[in-house]
Amino acid sequence: MRYQELSYWLSTVDESLTPRPPLPGDTDADVVIVGAGYTGLWTAYYLAVADPTLRITVLEAEVAGYGASGRNGGWCSALFPTSLPALARRYGRHRALAMQRAMHDTVREVGRVVSAEEIDCDWQHGGTVLLARTEVQLGRARAAVAEAHEYGLDPGDLVLLDAAGAAARCAAEGVRGGTYTPHCAAVHPAKLVRGLARVVERRGVTIHERSPVTAIRAGAAVTPAGTVRAPVVVRATEGYTPALPGQRRTVAPVYSLMVATEPLSEQTWARIGLADRETFSDYRHVIVYGQRTADGRLAFGGRGAPYHFGSRISPGYDREPRVFAALRRVLGELFPVLGPEVPVTHTWGGPLGVARDWSASVGLHRSSGLGWAGGYVGDGVGTSNLAGRTLADLIRGEDTELTALPWVQHRSPRWEPEPLRWLAVNAGLRVMFSADEAERRTGRPSRRAAAFARLLGH
Repeated sequence: MRYQELSYWLSTVDESLTPRPPLPGDTDADVVIVGAGYTGLWTAYYLAVADPTLRITVLEAEVAGYGASGRNGGWCSALFPTSLPALARRYGRHRALAMQRAMHDTVREVGRVVSAEEIDCDWQHGGTVLLARTEVQLGRARAAVAEAHEYGLDPGDLVLLDAAGAAARCAAEGVRGGTYTPHCAAVHPAKLVRGLARVVERRGVTIHERSPVTAIRAGAAVTPAGTVRAPVVVRATEGYTPALPGQRRTVAPVYSLMVATEPLSEQTWARIGLADRETFSDYRHVIVYGQRTADGRLAFGGRGAPYHFGSRISPGYDREPRVFAALRRVLGELFPVLGPEVPVTHTWGGPLGVARDWSASVGLHRSSGLGWAGGYVGDGVGTSNLAGRTLADLIRGEDTELTALPWVQHRSPRWEPEPLRWLAVNAGLRVMFSADEAERRTGRPSRRAAAFARLLGH
């Protein structure tokens, strides 16, 4: 397999992506981590920093960054898949606000480590602008700011923009306003995950690649080549979790796809904006997301690919020509300067993990030593760092502000068996597409989308 072909990001890392040696046979460790993406590597990093004597082994089915960590949109954001109101209903306002502030701190923490460990990953802390291009979307922008202030966030955490203010940051067609938050950085995600892998190795962590785990149980992670025995076993497999025995219904792997243009001229960027490499999206229901890359491309992605029956994952699902064409069309609608004559040079995709209640979680079962984190719903670049720090505290038996956060030890219900799971996930996708179309046609908020919002953690 040519790992460079999996995404634009992996094609532009400055290394060969030659796999590290696989697990040679049975061995022992203090902690074994399944998955060398962000979650697994951040957990290894903070454990190794806290206690350099720990024997930590990371097992990866392919290579570090093979999954979402090497294919995502490059937003290190403070986004959490469960909204403040939903968290407040479940845990109270104080704990909901603590969760959001922890996410704000997380963006700064990732930037601190990137600087301290000299990880060259095109980090730029430029914030996020969400555009409103219709009156309905502008209403959602106003409501988002009012909600943030109602729940106690600072005025600078989410700022309402008028049309001129929004266009000054991102000059998309027909912008009527929007919001801006400073709590996001643009990053080259593959450089981040590959750099983090090298950092943890320097700190004494062992990474075995091309070592697929076929079973996780108390005290052991099993591979075809041997078993790693350890009192603590951490599952950090996100969208690939359903492939493990007994985990088929833990998360639903939903695909997100991306395109990237050729490097654009400075004249073109002057018409688009994003001068501080702000990440950007808008207030439609079907998520789109983009960033200006360090080498001057526009990388743009979104949902729209179907969920596949039985939680199946296949390299063929990374390529959906219909979705790529739709993304290219939306890109041209947002920025007419990017007409059909501007080449798209890269297309790619991959699965992300969605829990049944749309709630990310992290935890450790103390009696069995089994730990887990995931269900990020595409917001994992930042959230995985918070998960890694939290798991490190839990594994070391520390009671901290992080271990008291409301997502810790949360157990999401299992997804329904098939065909109900297939019907539910794909029906939800169709509802959101139809809601955007209805709002465009009528100029009124979609009732169907509002009814579906609770199922999405809002």
